[in-house]
Amino acid sequence: MQSIVIVGGGVAGLELATRLGRTLGPRHKDRVVLIDTAPTHFWKPLLHEVAAGTIDPASHTIDYARQAIDNHFTFVCGEVVQVDRVQRTLTVRSRFDDMADSHTVLDYGRLVLAYGSVTNFFGIPGAEQHCMALDSVAGAEAFRKRFLQLCDAAGRRRQAQPEANSALDIVIVGAGPTGIELAADLRQTVDTLAHYGLSGLAAPQQVRIRIVERGSQVLPSLDAEASNLARRKLEAMGIVICTDTAVAEVREDAVATVDGRVFPAAITVWAAGVKGPDFSTHLNVLLNRSNQLLVDEHLRSVSDPEIHALGDCCTLQNPDKSAIAPPSAQAARQQAIYLANLLTHAQPDALPGFKYRDYGTLVSLGRGDAVGILRRAIGKHNVRVKGTFALAMYGLTYQRHVMGHLGPVRMAANVLARWFRSKMMMPVRWH
Repeated sequence: MQSIVIVGGGVAGLELATRLGRTLGPRHKDRVVLIDTAPTHFWKPLLHEVAAGTIDPASHTIDYARQAIDNHFTFVCGEVVQVDRVQRTLTVRSRFDDMADSHTVLDYGRLVLAYGSVTNFFGIPGAEQHCMALDSVAGAEAFRKRFLQLCDAAGRRRQAQPEANSALDIVIVGAGPTGIELAADLRQTVDTLAHYGLSGLAAPQQVRIRIVERGSQVLPSLDAEASNLARRKLEAMGIVICTDTAVAEVREDAVATVDGRVFPAAITVWAAGVKGPDFSTHLNVLLNRSNQLLVDEHLRSVSDPEIHALGDCCTLQNPDKSAIAPPSAQAARQQAIYLANLLTHAQPDALPGFKYRDYGTLVSLGRGDAVGILRRAIGKHNVRVKGTFALAMYGLTYQRHVMGHLGPVRMAANVLARWFRSKMMMPVRWH
């Protein structure tokens, strides 16, 4: 069997490596190699909670090295800096890049690219320079620390000059799940800090949160009724929502819109789209306008059948050029399951092509609330869910991801450990 090298340990990459390792067994652990720049895996849909300080990312990680030992694959911690498609080799730079001779060359028979995406600023002037993004744990942590610093500074200004305007304005560009969930969690964090007297602000309302969305509704993946329900809940929290509003420019302390409005912003968060990393442009394969690899129905690069891609770094298109699968954890997992079967099948070309099934969308609206759609939950009918039940379904989605990798016993142990820790710690990470 040819070696399979997987670049990227996100939802798709880790799922694929784990399934291949379990299928092939311990005798073939050197035939499946997973490469990632980080030593641990973090589920990206939870990044908004890291940014708001409602979870500790260290308690929600999966160790790649332990996962590799337990599931019969090899893990390499490093950054792929070059791909030689002719020689079928990868050059990997160690994460300890200050060491001498830190580059390693790996051969591959099949290359799987699953390195995810980065924020797409769409060329808006000032956006990349002045916006924060939630692409990684590091980015989410940087936002959290900046947010706490500004809350403290606003509180000190209020104490020094009670008559002065000490409001803290936050603008979130994009009303998809990331933007909506971040806004709701930030409101929860502000309320908690004020309750414990940690923010220095006179009232939670001094932190003003605004969501700016180019489209006509929030959460466009939901139907109009669920979208409107989410909007009403957010507005009841004091969050201002501006739909049909396109951003013209992002400044250091403000966001200007196409229709001439200017919104003050101590922090601007860009949550309005993704694209493939710049690394994709060095592969010399066909990409779309968003730097994503174009793949066929078997998730093979249309330029090189020995390269597969899955997750946010690629796009599988219909004949009308519309995307078949969205850039989501749900789609990435389905692609990983399909590709694991394809790569271990005796006659892979005989298998039908990948088909995405949308099981629905669930969006958290802070502690104790959520909204979503479960598609085809009852026959061919969609079911709209909200409140505690929707929040429970939202939590189970993550726990299913953890259980699929760690098993039910370790998953349950993690849940209990976090519960006990929550009884001893603040509800939010304030330092």
